[in-house]
Amino acid sequence: MARTRHPSLAHWGAFTAITEAGRLVGCEPFGPDPAPSPMLDSIPEMVHSPLRVRRPAVRRGWLEGRRDREGDDYIEISWDRALELVSGELARVRAKHGAAGVFGGSYGWSSAGRVHHARSLIRRFLFLGGGCVDQIGNYSWGAAQFLLPYVIGTTSPVSGDVTDWDSVLEHTRVLIAFGGIPVKNSQVTSGGSGLHNLPRWLGEAQRRGIKLVVISPTRADIPAEMAAEWLPIRPNTDTALMLGMAHTLLTENLHDAAFLASHCTGFERWAAYLRGETDGQPKDAAWAAAITGIPAERIAALAREAAQQRSLLTAAWALQRAQHGEQPYWAVIGLAAMLGQIGMPGGGFAFGHASLNGIGQPRRQVPGPEIPVPKNPSGLAIPVARIADMLLAPGAEYEFNGGRHVYPDVKLIYWAGGNPFHHHQDQNRLRQAWSKPETVIVHESFWTPLARRADIVLPATTALEREDVGGSSRDPYVFAMHRAVEPQGEARNDFDIFAELARRAGFGEAFTAGRDVPGWCRHVYDGMRAGCQARGVELPDFDTFWAHWHAEVPPPETPYVLFERFRQDPAANPLYTKSGRIELYSEAVAGYGYDDCPGYPAWLAPTEWLGAPAAKQWPLHLLTNQPRTRLHSQLDPASLSRAGKVSGHEPIAINPLDAAERGISNGDVLRVFNDRGACLAGAVLDDGLSRGVVIMATGAWSDPDGNLDRHGNPNALTADIGTSRLTQGPSAQTALVQVEKHLGEPVRHRAWELPVLLSGAA
Repeated sequence: MARTRHPSLAHWGAFTAITEAGRLVGCEPFGPDPAPSPMLDSIPEMVHSPLRVRRPAVRRGWLEGRRDREGDDYIEISWDRALELVSGELARVRAKHGAAGVFGGSYGWSSAGRVHHARSLIRRFLFLGGGCVDQIGNYSWGAAQFLLPYVIGTTSPVSGDVTDWDSVLEHTRVLIAFGGIPVKNSQVTSGGSGLHNLPRWLGEAQRRGIKLVVISPTRADIPAEMAAEWLPIRPNTDTALMLGMAHTLLTENLHDAAFLASHCTGFERWAAYLRGETDGQPKDAAWAAAITGIPAERIAALAREAAQQRSLLTAAWALQRAQHGEQPYWAVIGLAAMLGQIGMPGGGFAFGHASLNGIGQPRRQVPGPEIPVPKNPSGLAIPVARIADMLLAPGAEYEFNGGRHVYPDVKLIYWAGGNPFHHHQDQNRLRQAWSKPETVIVHESFWTPLARRADIVLPATTALEREDVGGSSRDPYVFAMHRAVEPQGEARNDFDIFAELARRAGFGEAFTAGRDVPGWCRHVYDGMRAGCQARGVELPDFDTFWAHWHAEVPPPETPYVLFERFRQDPAANPLYTKSGRIELYSEAVAGYGYDDCPGYPAWLAPTEWLGAPAAKQWPLHLLTNQPRTRLHSQLDPASLSRAGKVSGHEPIAINPLDAAERGISNGDVLRVFNDRGACLAGAVLDDGLSRGVVIMATGAWSDPDGNLDRHGNPNALTADIGTSRLTQGPSAQTALVQVEKHLGEPVRHRAWELPVLLSGAA
């Protein structure tokens, strides 16, 4: 039987979809990709998964006026009836409560394609329809997003605008990686990619003799084949280590006083803190050693090594996903400023090398494809990680980024793209909050934990069932995404769903701008092409691009160096900070008077860490990371992810000595618990993990039974607290737990089962 080939793109890479008799049977990696992700093999089974949402459905309890959204039956209905219900609910809530009654929920990676990018589409729809309560910030680097403008005037370095690997390989002599550089994370990038180059770059760094120092509680944060120095550190204490190094530079006169004077402001205020003049405690290496668990001699020596040669300090996103997560990012900038190498080839600081693909990829600074989103006329928004607070306490005041705000009283949640019952902290608290709104509407391709807590579920297509244009600002390619198979069941794409709802509400032309999906594909590409042309980069016309399947942005003529022009002439090229310089002391931040985020980088002990009083009851620090076998919760039911489970549950890594104390062996089912909740997990003994630390990947589809998650979602255990009043980011990495063997009967999770689906009119 004849096979057909269709180019496409996922967040974990570009590929050619192979179809036979109307079914997707394989995915061939993009030819130039040196290290394609094995997650491509999960796509065919997910497209045809029995877990697909095949028809619009309404929760039976919602029709009966019940808000308990767990474990209910669903009635499958026609599209006309579903759209009538959605239109009616939106009109009812807007008429009675205004824009403040509607929450535009969309968080997650959704589609690599930009035309069908769910977050862009739902915001376009709700904003044009009168506005809504929006989300600002993100779970990935929310603390950094609101801190960095005060310190360096931009967030761009945390989203990929860092010194090129070409410059690093040529000039860097020591690379200090706070949080490591785990290659598994380089499988994915938002918007997809054609090239996975990190393994090659790391191999070349080793060949050139670049010293790599990995600071992390787990040796797995660097490939085993790399000859790296591993410095095990207690979780959440990187700031103390950086302060100890900074104190060494200061007291041994190894800091670059000239650079600090010409390119920075506030150093003397910070130096007084380092010397202990403000609180009576010098932040020396011995002080840092007692907090971090790294010997004082090694802390001081590491500072000297960084000062004596070209050094690059890089920090993983995970460091700032913790209580007081602003501090390690501010401190690493301060440490790099003291070394005086910011703006020099291969020197300074960087973020995110450990977090996703494409960081440091040589690429010209040109725009990527995107669908335009208008301004929200309501002006209403909450920090993205404060959704449970909003639902549980409407009308309550909260502080954020220098202001005081009030949580709106949301009556309707409209969600398209993402799964909060994976990524949000303290899932049991979120479950309680989720019962508060009157109506929850969700677009979903699968019966995920989110879909099974919705009142109205609209079946959405996957990327293989529609046309699109995709690409990432961290990759040199833009890709045509051709439809490979027909929509499964009665699924419709998000654009068409919103277009029909907009037509019914009277603003259809404003939403579509007179374009159908092919027209928007052309428009999005032509917009990128015009932006590239304005920067001297020529791309082929749309028809040539669509036929050729991809276009490539040529590499830059010279390696990019972060803040190079600022270093050369800070007066002519000031930063967008209040002073135009790097602010090691921020008068603005200090002026807010936050005791959880002072005006300079400081050690603030979290409420939960291995040195806290709470560790006597909960003696293990739980860290959560990106899984190897899926993207967050995407692809969890696929064979690759299933094969990674241990005894049917999500794995948990534990040091053999910690396991022995508890009578735990490889493969045992464990109960992981604290006073917020519990989950089951499968034990994996790991002697490359620090004592007192356990690690679980995020993304197991949640399956709660009371406060116990039977599958192994670690966010049943994490704390739903803001990083600080300044940034209100998520604090997922600040969590203490205990583990014990599960001694009862084996427990089978039900996360991958369909809800009861009934036929009939609603």
